[in-house]
Amino acid sequence: MSDTSKVSKVDPEVQDTVAPADDPTAAPVSVVDPRLLIREEGLKGYWTEFTRKVKGGELGSLPVVIGLIIIWTIFQLQNDRFLSADNVSNISYYMSATGMLAIGLVFVLLLGEIDLSVGSVSGLSSTLFAVFAVEHGVNPWLALVLAVLVGIGIGGLQGWFFAKIGVPAFVVTLAGFLGWNGLMLWLLGSSGTINIPSDTGPIHLLGQSSFFMDQAIIGAYLLAGLGVVLSLVGNFGEQRRRKAAGVPFRPTVEILLRVGVLAVASFLAAFVLNDAAGVSNALVIFLAALVIVDFVLRRTTYGRKVFAVGGGIEAARRAGINVPMIRITVFAISGGFAALGGMFFAGQTASATLSAGGGNTLMLAIAAAVIGGTSLFGGRGSVWSALLGMLVIQSIQTGLDLLNMNTSIQYMITGAVLLGAVVIDSVSRRSQKAAGRA
Repeated sequence: MSDTSKVSKVDPEVQDTVAPADDPTAAPVSVVDPRLLIREEGLKGYWTEFTRKVKGGELGSLPVVIGLIIIWTIFQLQNDRFLSADNVSNISYYMSATGMLAIGLVFVLLLGEIDLSVGSVSGLSSTLFAVFAVEHGVNPWLALVLAVLVGIGIGGLQGWFFAKIGVPAFVVTLAGFLGWNGLMLWLLGSSGTINIPSDTGPIHLLGQSSFFMDQAIIGAYLLAGLGVVLSLVGNFGEQRRRKAAGVPFRPTVEILLRVGVLAVASFLAAFVLNDAAGVSNALVIFLAALVIVDFVLRRTTYGRKVFAVGGGIEAARRAGINVPMIRITVFAISGGFAALGGMFFAGQTASATLSAGGGNTLMLAIAAAVIGGTSLFGGRGSVWSALLGMLVIQSIQTGLDLLNMNTSIQYMITGAVLLGAVVIDSVSRRSQKAAGRA
């Protein structure tokens, strides 16, 4: 049967027509939605759609998933403790702090911009918390709220200079990187450290010895089950909405397969973490933030506006989107998550120190978002990039620590992985342009 005859059988409500690019006056040809192809051809349709996406540069999370498998395999072969329960627990705990910074940076990167101040803002926020709670006796939870509000305010201020005054985001946030770091040093004084009692509200909650449903091994499985149920409800809800709208939708078999893979991964992770001490509160909060932010970006009008501005400022403006407002709020969100990340760092050390948010924290947060799949060119990415990217970075750091490798080696390998991610992103965009999908 010819391709023409196949097209003729397509359900007209999910079939579109376009004129050939080389001859606009020619008769239109049918274009079949990929989901319809999958529904009609089964496994062959899946393979056809997969190869089409790869050829068209739509790689998604495939490169980072393959990279993670390679990294874990290499380190496990070098040291059989790498995938042990205790080591996996350490990876999941320590990736959360920088991961919070990466969540905020995903928003900024979706606009095609950069925020160089998140490391300094995180350090300043943890310092402000210590000053409020320890030196002035403010209620710890109120001190936390005040510190996060300051972070949001700082981000919004920087966004205002960028959106309203026209100062490049690179310059504004570089000034913030220096200025907020200086304010942190001034607040810490000559000692350079403010110790925070480990039983102080938020600090105790985010400490390494605090776990979700402490001493209850069922906690990890409850979280895994909740994630699977939410995924199932979300997928079937989307399927129902698309059916009602008369547009192509994912087949039930595909949804069950996707949720099944998620279930296996989730319950396996729960089993491994339970073999150590359970799921840390820091990881639970990090994952909850990912779910909430993912919903905001994919399911709300605001999220669609962020993608629209990142995809094309002029087109977004002509569509009636308030571009300055989106820019200001995105930088405010970045500042808020930087402040939360600072609290995670404070929870790890039970102190506010000169090193908080310093060193390579900024670079690792940016690298996590980019390695995870968020484009540096704007308009494309997912908040789950923060999770995948941090898994890569923290796995490399922990694996090299187990092998007693020098820090310099860690930096070089992380830099090479980051460069590889950007190269893949650039090649992917070029492939999409060649395929007419950019």
